[in-house]
Amino acid sequence: MLSKKPNIVILMADQLAAGALSAYGNNVSKTPNIDKLAREGVVFNSAYCNSPLCAPSRASLMTGQLISRNGVYDNAAEFRAESPTFCHYLRQEGYRTYLAGKMHFCGPDQLHGFDERLTTDIYPADFGWTPDWRHPERRLDWFHNMSSVLDAGECIRTNQLDFDDEALFHTRQKLFDLARRNDDRPFLLMMSLTHPHDPFAIPRRYLDRYRAQDIDLPRVAAGDAPPDAHSRRLRAMYQLTDGLLDDDQIRRARHAYYGALAYVDDRFGEVRDTLDATGLADDTIIILISDHGEMLGERGLWYKMNFFEGASRVPMIIHAPGRFAPRRVEQSVSLADLLPTLRELATGRPLTEDEQAAPLDGRSLVPHLRGETGPDGVYAEYLAEGALAPMVMIRRGPWKFIASLGEPDLLYDVRQDPRELVNLALSPAFAPQLLQFQREARARWNLSDLNRHILTSQRARLFLTRALGRSGAPDWDYQPWQDASHRFIRNHQSLDEQEALARYPRPPSTL
Repeated sequence: MLSKKPNIVILMADQLAAGALSAYGNNVSKTPNIDKLAREGVVFNSAYCNSPLCAPSRASLMTGQLISRNGVYDNAAEFRAESPTFCHYLRQEGYRTYLAGKMHFCGPDQLHGFDERLTTDIYPADFGWTPDWRHPERRLDWFHNMSSVLDAGECIRTNQLDFDDEALFHTRQKLFDLARRNDDRPFLLMMSLTHPHDPFAIPRRYLDRYRAQDIDLPRVAAGDAPPDAHSRRLRAMYQLTDGLLDDDQIRRARHAYYGALAYVDDRFGEVRDTLDATGLADDTIIILISDHGEMLGERGLWYKMNFFEGASRVPMIIHAPGRFAPRRVEQSVSLADLLPTLRELATGRPLTEDEQAAPLDGRSLVPHLRGETGPDGVYAEYLAEGALAPMVMIRRGPWKFIASLGEPDLLYDVRQDPRELVNLALSPAFAPQLLQFQREARARWNLSDLNRHILTSQRARLFLTRALGRSGAPDWDYQPWQDASHRFIRNHQSLDEQEALARYPRPPSTL
C-alpha cells in the first residue's frame, strides 16, 4: 500500500441493482465507465445493503451499524447526532469531508461529520413518512404506487435530473477547488445521485442507446414465484393488481431504468475525467456503491423493501489499481463493512475495539482487497412500510435465511437457486441448516423487544406529525451556503492573483 493517505471518492447511485449492470453479468445495460472501474478494481460479487430502503441503508453505511442499533428504522426515523460516522473517523485522521447529493438524513443534524454539504437533499428531513404498523390496512398517501411504471418512458426534465445535474456540478467544482488550493490534507468526497430510482423517466438520448426489442423482461414472472406473505403485502401496498401491467408496460419501465443507468454512467465518467484532469486520480480511491436494488418486475415485484436478490444485492467496486490488484470477491459483504474499511484505508491498520467510538456491526474489507481471507456474512433488517413486524436476513456461504415474527421462515441456496424459487425451509433434508440459522437469529435479535421499540417510535413520530401539521413541521431540510464574498472577482486580492489562483493549471509566470 502506498504511504500517502489516499483521497477517497464515493460514487453512489440510488436503487441500482447489481444484477442490472454488465459488470455483474447483465447483457442489456450499457455502462462503459462502470465497466472500466470494474475491470481495474476489486469487484464484490455478493455485496448487500443492510436494509432495502433509502434512509436506513444509508444510516448503516454511515455508522457501520445495523438499524436496530442506530435507530434509523425507516425513511422518517431520526438519524441521531450522537451516532459516530465514517466522516468522524476520517476527520480524526486529518481528512476533509464533502457531500454532494442525496443522503436522506432525517432530523436536525444534516451533516453527520461532513465538513460541507454542497447541495440540499431531494427528500424531506422530517417525520412525515412514518409507517404505522398498528394499522396495516391504512394506505398512507406517501406510499409507492404503480404510477412510476404506468407513466414510464421519455421526459425532457424531472426533479431528479435537476437534482443530479446540480450534484455533479458541485462535485466537479469541489474537485477543481481542491486541486487549485495549496493544501496537502487528504479528502473524502461523496457524490450521491438519485437515479436510477423511480419514477422511470429519462430523456430520449438515453433511451436511444438501446433498441426497444433488446430490453429484457423479468426472468421470473409473478405467477412463477412461490407466494409469500410479504410479497403479497407489498403488491397490495403499491396497488399492483392482477392484470394491471402488460409486457409492453413492463418493458417500457425497464427500458427507462436502463436509460437512467446510462445517465448515471455518464455522470460517474465525468467525475473520473475530472480526477484525471486535475491530477488527483493516482492518489484517489474510488468506491462505487448503491443503497439498495430494484426488483424491476421480478417475481411481480417493483421497487425494493424485500430481501430478494433484486432489492437487497448491490454493486460494490473499490478502484485503486495502484494499491490493489483487480479481482473478484465471492464472499458476502455489506455496506456496513465500509466504515472500518475506510478507516483502515486511511491509516493502514485495522480499527481496534478500543478505538471504536461505538459498537460496530461491519468488518473491514481490506483483507479482501489484498487477496487474503476476509469476512463472509451479512446481517440485514427491514423495519418499515409493508412489514407487520421486524424482518431479518442472514446471508453466508450459499445460504440466505429470512425470518419475521409470526411468518414462515425462508431458506434459499442462492448459488444453486439464484432466482430464489425453492424454499428449503420446507424440506426436511435441510432441517439442520434451518435450525442453525434459527438459533443464530435468536442469539442476535430479540424480535419481540425490537418490535416494541419500533412501535413506540412510530407512535411518537405519528403523534408529532399530527400535532404539528404541515405548517408546523420542523424545517430540518438542509440549506447549502456559499460565501459569495470570496468567489469569482473580489477586492480582497489583486485581479492577477485571483485569476491565477482560479486557473488550473497555474500560468507558468505565477509558479
